[in-house]
Amino acid sequence: MSYENKILQMKKMLGRKTEKNVEKHKFVKPERPTYTAQWQQAGLELIENEFGIVFKREVRYSFDYEHGHYKLGELFTALQRWSALDDDHPFALTDDEKIVFFDTETTGLKGAGTHIFLLGFLEATDEEFVLTQFVLADPSNEAALLFESKLWQRLITVVSYNGKSFDWPQLEVRWTLNKQHIPKLKTQRQVDLLHSTKRLWKDDLSKMKLTQVEQEKLGFSRKGDIPGHLAPIIYFDAVKSGNATTLMKVLLHNEWDLLSLVTLYVHSTNLLLQSIGEESATTYTNIGKWFGDLKKRQTSEEILKAVTKQFDSRETGFAHFYLAFELKRNGEYHLAVEAFHSALPTIPEKKQLLAYEQLAMLYEHQLKDYKQASTYSEIGLNLVERIVFMKQEQQQKQIQNWKKRLVRIQNKLQ
Repeated sequence: MSYENKILQMKKMLGRKTEKNVEKHKFVKPERPTYTAQWQQAGLELIENEFGIVFKREVRYSFDYEHGHYKLGELFTALQRWSALDDDHPFALTDDEKIVFFDTETTGLKGAGTHIFLLGFLEATDEEFVLTQFVLADPSNEAALLFESKLWQRLITVVSYNGKSFDWPQLEVRWTLNKQHIPKLKTQRQVDLLHSTKRLWKDDLSKMKLTQVEQEKLGFSRKGDIPGHLAPIIYFDAVKSGNATTLMKVLLHNEWDLLSLVTLYVHSTNLLLQSIGEESATTYTNIGKWFGDLKKRQTSEEILKAVTKQFDSRETGFAHFYLAFELKRNGEYHLAVEAFHSALPTIPEKKQLLAYEQLAMLYEHQLKDYKQASTYSEIGLNLVERIVFMKQEQQQKQIQNWKKRLVRIQNKLQ
């Protein structure tokens, strides 16, 4: 039997595949909850779309509206200041972007069973700021909530607080679970103010919670606020009982979060772009280091030098430390040595070890002073032997490297 006939026989044995028409799951619009009238009486507007219902709250603020130390309209000044700069910065926004401050409230922290029950947006129009909050009527109306947000339709810059790591991924999960019914979620530019807050106030603020930043930096203290961890309980109670009175306090909590995002952005911009002001030496040192990490060497050096001149020497150890690296990169080796020496009395031991290493390197390779290089290598070796490391092999490796350096320098001396 020929090869072709064998193939034909096998096809007959297999038979023809019957194609089944896979019907798309037809969306069934959920029934309205029985408590819609009660929620409307509490101050929520009922919105209906093809996927169900969603509740909405809208608040408007003038540009002169004050939230803590700042007026909301100062956002435009901050945007203009960024636009006037030639250099880019990951924190920078421009007035030609559609900027939306964004925050959510959820029924949990993770998992497919965690719903977003509140989507909060705050953005500026030509005449005012508008806060829009969409509230989930009940879990069966989730598609209606997501669709009404218009995030499938608009291209915006999303400004949040931990939103890049939590709120937006959470939204993507909920969208994926509803993707067969609603249009695809658009990818948006994200600016997460938690990241910049950590950059600015590392070692200055004990906690990075937005409420603490408000109190210590933005001049806003909440009165009668609902703790965030109670929000899911309050939402489920409102769904169960139909009473939305306490739920409105959760919306107020969300409103304060959004207003604080605006003023936090303004305050942070001022810190980054103004000269030394009322913040601590630690904060301005963090700013100088941030610019250095972004390869903006001149700006970094200017800020760190200003810190070393305007603050007490007990507060400027880290400023001298990071400044020394910038000076070394610029080829100012003698000044770098002075800066490392100035840093040593007030920085922790592991940073001291890095400083001694840099001093040994500078004296050996740049300044060719092998006697000083040997001295600082011996100091570094003694220090590494008494520092507590997380892993013993890490310490042994450090000791080995310092001994190798010391032998090499002593050979050069001879």
